Amino acid sequence: MKEKAEQIKSTLLKDIESVKKIQELMDLKSKYLGKSGMITELTKNMKDLSVEERKEVGMISNTLKNEVTEIIEQCEKKINEELLNEKLQNEVIDITLPSKKIKRGSLHPMTRITEEFEDLFVSMGYTVYSGPEIESDENCFQKLNLPKGHPARDAQDTFYLTDEVESFLLRSQTSTAQVRAMEENVDKGPIRIVCPGKVYRRDEDATHSHQFMQIEGLVIDKNVSMADLKGTLELFCKKILGEKTQVRFRPSYFPFTEPSVEVDVTCFKCGGKGCNLCKQTGWIEVLGAGMVHPDVLSMSGYDPNVYQGFAFGTGIDRFAMFKYGIPDIRTIYGNDIRFIEQFDRKDED
Repeated sequence: MKEKAEQIKSTLLKDIESVKKIQELMDLKSKYLGKSGMITELTKNMKDLSVEERKEVGMISNTLKNEVTEIIEQCEKKINEELLNEKLQNEVIDITLPSKKIKRGSLHPMTRITEEFEDLFVSMGYTVYSGPEIESDENCFQKLNLPKGHPARDAQDTFYLTDEVESFLLRSQTSTAQVRAMEENVDKGPIRIVCPGKVYRRDEDATHSHQFMQIEGLVIDKNVSMADLKGTLELFCKKILGEKTQVRFRPSYFPFTEPSVEVDVTCFKCGGKGCNLCKQTGWIEVLGAGMVHPDVLSMSGYDPNVYQGFAFGTGIDRFAMFKYGIPDIRTIYGNDIRFIEQFDRKDED
């Protein structure tokens, strides 16, 4: 038995010298260790042996099996190392070759402007507040002093989920978030928030879109005045459009504020001298604002005799168009990667 085992081991050592490939090694492994292999044949007739002979045969076959397995594993390791070294030698990277240009992503202009607005107002002590885009007629209009049949609703014609009789619609202004913030403030204490988000109206041309972005601000506290509103908006416009920007306030009308103002800034293209962008006036309208109407405060649970507030709102898209010189609002919501890639360079300028 020992002689047979030594003979098998010796034959394996001779056979393995000619092995150069993994497949050849697997065939050799099957020849010696497979179900019909040479080592298996040694124990084929163990049932005919005595107990002592079985122990001896089992011990010899197990020792031989371990030795053969180790020899095959060492050979496999050697072949794999040779294959790896050959691959490394043949696939050396030529670092002198020009590299492939990797396309770099870029923040969307709306994201850039929105983050710039939020950072500014957060530095002034405001909290960023958001609300749902599907709203009730009550929050979108009625609690903002726009009852059903009010003519000012025509300017905010939006998308109703079924028809105007139903109570839910796509919000036409982010003021709905202000209503929610006032109602959620159960203590009816001071509020200082900005509400950026998508709004919807049935418009579409070069300067209007059926979907666009607004940011609105709301401050409610005791002894709040128009002077606080003017100071806030002057700081806002100068920080966003440049320190040389001049701000002008004109009387206006909004149902949810009283008194109300339109806010103009000096044209950033001509510096107020007059050009085609500002229609030779030197001024560009950028936002609307005013003191919160007492009825709006009352409908959300605030006592207008104790608290006052101011609100303001603007289209983020409009500021993006002004800052980056975008002629058509529809390109902002397009899908062209070439449009988005250019804004990294514009910010660097």
